[in-house]
Amino acid sequence: MFMQQPNDHSLAFNDDDQESIVIPNKNGENYLCFLPKVEKAKSEKPITQLNISSMIVETEERVKLKTPDELLEVLKGSCFVRQEGWWSYELCYQNKIRQFHVEDEKEKAVQEFILGVYDEEATAAFNQNLSDISTLKDHPSKDASQRYHAHQYTNGTICDLTNEPRETEVRFVCSEPRAMISSIIELSTCKYALTVQSPMLCKHPLFQEERPVWHTINCNLLPKDYKQAKPDEVETRR
Repeated sequence: MFMQQPNDHSLAFNDDDQESIVIPNKNGENYLCFLPKVEKAKSEKPITQLNISSMIVETEERVKLKTPDELLEVLKGSCFVRQEGWWSYELCYQNKIRQFHVEDEKEKAVQEFILGVYDEEATAAFNQNLSDISTLKDHPSKDASQRYHAHQYTNGTICDLTNEPRETEVRFVCSEPRAMISSIIELSTCKYALTVQSPMLCKHPLFQEERPVWHTINCNLLPKDYKQAKPDEVETRR
């Protein structure tokens, strides 16, 4: 809300059904303030995969909108490294993901695991019914900050505990100011989720935050001898 005090040449007038309230300032002066009429949103239901799909179709009919993958094409040939304690993680876009440890003196990886190789078919299958955009399952929200575009990396180094290849889901999110690995977590044994901050995705409307709506409260300075009617007096007058 934004409070606005009219100047000497203009006064704020309210509608008959508009709610008003008397508010004092620090100098003891009273103002009669008219609260804005705020219409509630028609629907407060969270965005689902279904209506995200319809939003994309509707938007693409009006403008030629680039897909998330088209926006991410600038990352081709790029690799990103993140160090977390003993381990370092390297993602090469649409190539592979490495987990490795480097000795300072030799600067050569003495331990290394492949957490997955880019799988185009698995990625296409994953995004087929999601219209290229998913929502974090542990934070169901229509908030744009919870949305991501995913790539699947499979057929990594065999896991000693499961005897199956390691695999990783790479989640690209809208975030400024530069592309970088922001986190990597192990969802289950030898199955990982790696999040990449991707400012280029912020150009896509479904990754853009909705701006808050501001409402103005108009106030009039009341005379010093003004006395606010008590509730029982109001009822009597009616």
